[in-house]
Amino acid sequence: MSRMFGTDGVRGIANAELTAETAYNLGRAGAFVLTEGTHKPKILVGKDTRISGDMLESALVSGILSVGAEAVCVGVVPTPAIAYLNREYGADAGIMISASHNPVEYNGIKFFDEKGYKLPDDLEDEIQSVIDSGFLGVPSPVGENLGRKRKEIGALDDYITFAKSTIPVNLKGLKVALDCANGACYEAAVKAFRDLGADVFVINDNPDGTNINENCGSTHPEELMEYVVKKKCDMGFAFDGDADRCLAVDDKGKLINGDYILTLCAKHLKDMGRLKDNTLVVTVMSNLGLKLACEKEGINLKITTVGDRYVLEEMVKNGYVLGGEQSGHVIFLDYNSTGDGLVTALQVAYTVKKSGEKLSELASIMKELPQVLANAKIPNDKKNIHEKDEEIIAEIKKIEESLHGVGRVLIRPSGTEPLVRVMLEGENQEEIDKMAHDLAKLIEQKANA
Repeated sequence: MSRMFGTDGVRGIANAELTAETAYNLGRAGAFVLTEGTHKPKILVGKDTRISGDMLESALVSGILSVGAEAVCVGVVPTPAIAYLNREYGADAGIMISASHNPVEYNGIKFFDEKGYKLPDDLEDEIQSVIDSGFLGVPSPVGENLGRKRKEIGALDDYITFAKSTIPVNLKGLKVALDCANGACYEAAVKAFRDLGADVFVINDNPDGTNINENCGSTHPEELMEYVVKKKCDMGFAFDGDADRCLAVDDKGKLINGDYILTLCAKHLKDMGRLKDNTLVVTVMSNLGLKLACEKEGINLKITTVGDRYVLEEMVKNGYVLGGEQSGHVIFLDYNSTGDGLVTALQVAYTVKKSGEKLSELASIMKELPQVLANAKIPNDKKNIHEKDEEIIAEIKKIEESLHGVGRVLIRPSGTEPLVRVMLEGENQEEIDKMAHDLAKLIEQKANA
C-alpha cells in the first residue's frame, strides 16, 4: 500500500482523492490509535473556511464517535489553536481539517497529540495499518458506550487570549495591515491586534467557502504590499489559509519572508538573553543571506532537512526556542508547539514597538542572495533520479563550480506532488535563473524518457 500521509497529514482534492469515507476511516483509526486505553477519550476537531470542511468534519466526527470517543468541535480556528487547545483542554488528541495554503478544491486532515505536537511517522503508519487491516481489533461499542459530539463555542476566544498573552506590551501607536487569506484567522488576527490597541486595516477577511487563498494571503502577498503603502501602515502581515504561517510586509511595502523574520526575532531574543545557546534552527532551504547575517550577529545555526516537523524535532531535542522556514512557518517553542502565524505576527510587532525602529530598518540586518526555484514534473517513482543519473550529477557539479562558493544547488522532491524542486542561489539573478530552468528541463527529460 502506498503511504496515505504526506509531509503534513493526509491531503488531496476533497470528494475525489480525500473522500468522506477516507475522513471517516481516519477518524475511526486515529481515535483508536491515539487514545488506546483511555477511558472515554476526548478529541478536538477544528477546520479552516473551505466549503469541503463541513463534509469532512461530519465524516471524521462519525469515525471518532464510532469507537466510543468524544468529539469536541471547535469550529473555524487556526491550526495552531488546535495545538494550544489540546493542552489547555486536556484533550487526548486534536485533528485539524485544512489544506493550508493550497487552493479551495484541496483539503487535508492532520493529527496532533495531547501535547499539541504533530504525529511522528511511526504513529501515522500505525493509523494507516489499522485502516489497511480493515479495522482488525477496533471496537464498535453500542448503546451508552458510543461517543458524543459537542461544540466548544469559547475555543476561538481562548486561543485569542493566549496569543495576546505572548507579548508583554500593547501595540498602541502602530498601524498594522492584515491579509487574512479569507482563511482560518479572519477573526482571530483582527481581534487580537485590535484588543492590543493597534490601528488595524484588514483585507481578505470575508470567507465564503470558496475564496480561501485566492490571490491573497501569504502565497499572494502583492495586494498587501500595495495596501500597506496606500494606507501608510507601519507593517503588514499575510497569513495562509490555516494561519500556521505568516509573512510580513515592511513600512516601504517590501516583503519580509520567514528568513528575515527568523533573523530579526533571533537577534531580538538574543539581545534579551532569551535565545537558548544563541541558536536558531532553520532548514536547508533558508537563504545564504540568513547564514551570513547570523554569523555577523553571533547567532549559531542548526540546519535540518525541509519540513517544519524536522525543525521542531531539533528544537524539542535540544530545548531551542526559535526555528522555522522561509515560507513563514515560524515556531516560538516557548509559546506553542507548532508554527503559529498569529503569534509570529505579534512577536514581530512587539520587536518593532520595543526597538523604536521601523520594520524596514530591523529587516536590513539581512541581505538576501538571489534564489530561483524551478519545478521539474516527473513520475513519483523517479523522484531521486538526480542522485543516480550520471549526466544530471555532472551538470549539478558543473553549476556548483561556476558559483565559486557564493551560491548552491539544492534539489528536493515534493512530498505532495509528482515533481522535484530545483533551487539555485547565487549573486547573479539572470545567470542562476537560466541554470535552474535548464537543470529542471534536463531532469524532466531524463525522468520522462
